[in-house]
Amino acid sequence: MKMKEVSIPSGANLTAIYRELVGNYPKFFKMDTLSKLGFLLTEMLVGDDPGRFTPREDRAVLVFSRNGCLANDLNYAKSMEDFPSPALFVYTLPNIVAGEISIRNKYEGETSAYVLEKYDRPLIDGIVRQAFQDRITRDAIVAWIDCPSDTEWTAMAWIETK
Repeated sequence: MKMKEVSIPSGANLTAIYRELVGNYPKFFKMDTLSKLGFLLTEMLVGDDPGRFTPREDRAVLVFSRNGCLANDLNYAKSMEDFPSPALFVYTLPNIVAGEISIRNKYEGETSAYVLEKYDRPLIDGIVRQAFQDRITRDAIVAWIDCPSDTEWTAMAWIETK
C-alpha cells in the first residue's frame, strides 16, 4: 500500500529546498545531483517523523533510475582531462544515493539501486513485493530518480508498506 508521495520538479533549486527542509547537513553540498535528489525526497517523506534517527532494520530503501549516475560519470570523465576529482569519483556508482539515504536515517534494511530501461511501475511494484518477502521488512522508501544531467530530472518517492 502506498502512503505519501513526494516529487521535486526538474530544474528546481535544490540548495533552496535543502535550506528550507534541513540546513544543517554539510555533506549535502558534496553530493552529486542524484544523491541530493534522493536525500531531499527522503527529507520530504520522513522529515517530521520523531523517531527517524533510531536505527531500523524494518525499512528498505529501493531506488530506481534509467540513467543512474550518468550525469556525475560525465562530470568525472571531464575532470580527468586535467586531474581526476576524487570528490566526483565517490558518486560514480548509482547505488550511492540509496546509501546516503540509509546512512542519514539509520536504515539498516535492504538498500538497493536498480537501473531500468524506463519507468515501469509494474516492474517496480514487483521488486518492492520481493523486498517484503523476508520477515523483517515492514515498509520501504521507494524512489524513481532519473537524472540525465545536473539540470534535468524526474524525481519522485513514496513509502510502501507491507
